[in-house]
Amino acid sequence: MSEQQIVLQHSKGWRLWLVCTLLVAIAIAIVFKLVTLYTYDKDFLQSQGDKRTIRTMQIPAHRGVITDRNGEALAVSAPVAAVWVNPKVVDLANPKLKQLSRLLGKKSNAIADKIKGNASRSFVYLKRQISPDLAAKVSALNIKGINVDREYKRYYPAGEVATHLVGFTNIDGAGQEGIELAYEAALLGEPGKKLVMQDRLGRVIKHIKLVEEPASGQDVVLSIDLRLQYLAYKELKSAVKSHRADSASVVILDIKTGEVLAMVNQPSYNPNDRRVLTGEQLRNRALTDVFEPGSTVKPFTVAAALMSGKYQRDSVVDTSPGYIYVKRKRIKDFRNYGDLSLTRIITKSSNVGVTKLALSLEPDSMHNLFSNVGIGQLSSTGFPGERSGDLPYYSQRQVLERAVMSYGYGLSVTPMQLAQAYAVLANKGIKMPVSLLKVDQPPRGVRVIPMDIAADVVTMLETTTQADKGGTGRKAAIFGYSVAGKTGTSRKAKGGGYYLDKYISVFAGITPASDPKLVVVVMVNNPKGQQYSGGGVAAPIFSRITAGALRMLNISPDQWPQKESIQQGVMKNG
Repeated sequence: MSEQQIVLQHSKGWRLWLVCTLLVAIAIAIVFKLVTLYTYDKDFLQSQGDKRTIRTMQIPAHRGVITDRNGEALAVSAPVAAVWVNPKVVDLANPKLKQLSRLLGKKSNAIADKIKGNASRSFVYLKRQISPDLAAKVSALNIKGINVDREYKRYYPAGEVATHLVGFTNIDGAGQEGIELAYEAALLGEPGKKLVMQDRLGRVIKHIKLVEEPASGQDVVLSIDLRLQYLAYKELKSAVKSHRADSASVVILDIKTGEVLAMVNQPSYNPNDRRVLTGEQLRNRALTDVFEPGSTVKPFTVAAALMSGKYQRDSVVDTSPGYIYVKRKRIKDFRNYGDLSLTRIITKSSNVGVTKLALSLEPDSMHNLFSNVGIGQLSSTGFPGERSGDLPYYSQRQVLERAVMSYGYGLSVTPMQLAQAYAVLANKGIKMPVSLLKVDQPPRGVRVIPMDIAADVVTMLETTTQADKGGTGRKAAIFGYSVAGKTGTSRKAKGGGYYLDKYISVFAGITPASDPKLVVVVMVNNPKGQQYSGGGVAAPIFSRITAGALRMLNISPDQWPQKESIQQGVMKNG
């Protein structure tokens, strides 16, 4: 073997050794790296991977159901879906975007245009509250950057019949009006959380685990009876149309519990379709609109006179010659009624009679009683936007102001306040807090009028609906039932005075008068027909609504006539 061959052989052996050494080193390095990846770097790498694929998603909570006192649904939540896009990752050249536009009921390029206009954002809603079936079709398109989330849509089965009380939510499910707003915290619930794995397109490919269960919102049971609500809504809507009134309200109270059994207003709106909605339609007028109550406060002026000890039920007031001057203002009656007992003052609705009563009392007598029965006070419902009205205090020198207050001017009330005040008379002088929620155990009331005086005033009020007594509220009478109530007709106020041709027509009534169960107040704002008085406009509405309510609640008649009178009544009513 030559020297050259020996050198060549030695060179090959060295290279082989070097290659083997490198291979072993590489193998050791790979093993070392694997060991470090599975030991020292495992948590870091796992967290990095999770950051790219694992997401915590909210599980929307089911909003509580709102029902009437009998369990009839007034507001429920239905499962729907929302479609949203991440403009930063979507491919504008994807032909499926046009399919998506058509699925969502938009123009073919609408989705692409919206993505272009929001290129710097990472979250944009494309359409919300779509049906689950449509959501499944959107998901099936598998478009990168297009996502579908579950949510809930609020639906109102009673529509506009109960909307002023129930209210509504916005698209995010937050209460905006009515009970939905007042009891937002209770209805809302707490959303849950879950861990999911997403692919590179952001689609959920695996549900890993539930982190936190969603807590459904509490159900809210209202005091209203949907049957009575429908009845009052139908009658009020018909009356507003026939009298061409600007607006109207009805409140029905349970005397013993203070529960609101019905509360309706006109104009109304459909909470399931709010595309055309105005502020005029939104207001719950029974709680937010104030008016001067007119003659409906006269029974409380008489009650204040009785409570003073200066007058008895059979006391007589001389109202001749049918008018009286108070600081040069002429206060007059419809005609000269002469001598009137306190009962006849209410029967004939004598302005002169109550003026003389009021001016003979201490300045705070009338004010204190009005305040104690709820006038000028919030009615404790907790309803958003409820107004307290206005009950000013007039001193001894403010003679004219005290005079006009005695027959319902110079103060303002809501229909609810007036209903609560009449409920005090009906409940033997005990004032109950008003409740919009169903009451399981009636609360304890507060006595604000002596029992005998409250009973006397209710008896006096019966005469206003009796035809043989010549009362002003004869059209409020209900066949088979005794009704105690009072009409009210007041001019609408304007800046610096009153309109000459615009009126508020009111009737407040208690029935059955012998054993009171219900108080019903009807207020009609600016009727434009030939009739505009409380007796001509509001009283007939009261009669129709209350008669239906008495039947629905199975309240027995207390003045069922003899057989001959029944036959005459049937013939008269057709």
